[in-house]
Amino acid sequence: MAKTFGAESTADEVLEGINLSGKRVLVTGVSAGLGVEAARSLVAHGATVVGTARDLAKARRALAEAGNPPVDLVEVDLASLSSVRKAASDLIARAKPFDVIIANAGVMACPQGKTQDGFETQFGTNHLGHFVFINRLVPLLKSGARVVTLSSGGHQISDVDIEDPNFEHTPYQAFTAYGRSKTANILYAVALDSRLKARGVRATAVHPGGIQTELGRHLTPELIEQMMARVNRGAKSGQAPAFRFKTVPQGSATSVWAGFVAPADAVGGRYCEDCHVCEVNDDATSRVGVRSYALNLDRANALWRKSEEMVGERFSL
Repeated sequence: MAKTFGAESTADEVLEGINLSGKRVLVTGVSAGLGVEAARSLVAHGATVVGTARDLAKARRALAEAGNPPVDLVEVDLASLSSVRKAASDLIARAKPFDVIIANAGVMACPQGKTQDGFETQFGTNHLGHFVFINRLVPLLKSGARVVTLSSGGHQISDVDIEDPNFEHTPYQAFTAYGRSKTANILYAVALDSRLKARGVRATAVHPGGIQTELGRHLTPELIEQMMARVNRGAKSGQAPAFRFKTVPQGSATSVWAGFVAPADAVGGRYCEDCHVCEVNDDATSRVGVRSYALNLDRANALWRKSEEMVGERFSL
């Protein structure tokens, strides 16, 4: 009988009894928090892990504090497409295939700014950087491989704005920008899954839960108040349990569950949290489930086309 996991499961518990020897995994963002824990847990269960970080010295320190798991580090700044393309080319040149990619890196609710290529910081880093990086690495994905993109319950804040992704005509709000980027992460998984499932590669998006990590370094007291008010509305209405922060090991669980444990057909093109696949819920007062706009394939394909236009590169996968 299959084990049942939930909000309090940890990555090590999800992978208990699973031998990942021979599996090669790419994890973006291994300089702090969830990326470090995912890498540590995967290595502990036998996987070979390649980890990306913008600051390799910081990544080495973080991994040392996690017991120094042997992780092959690659420098990638997701806010720079030249950095992304160089790293992807270097990995392609190595010609070593991957079983799973976990797109973990990202930024949250930061002040208005632009990436090196002129994109709004959160959309450019969280979505476009991974869009180019992963798409360029598709030739390295084995049949049966999976791509796991880290999204967030924050996707419920906002759909993407394909007409104005850079807030050129819209007043900038940090959480609106974050919500757009997290919806983009889900839509990218939907579009990627539709393109690759015929060759046995599946893509899924996950919400790790609320975790106190460096991701929240830009949160001001005002933004924290906004976030908690939104979270608690669902609890007060009785539509969701009271909010509880997860530990970092618990926050890493859904990523490794979706990548290695859950049936591929169950998670492909879907959105998962607490180690289960979420149902669609369009109740704007609820924080349970996934909004239908985030799983809409037509919307996902429109975002794909807009993303290609923005980065100046077409991907025929």
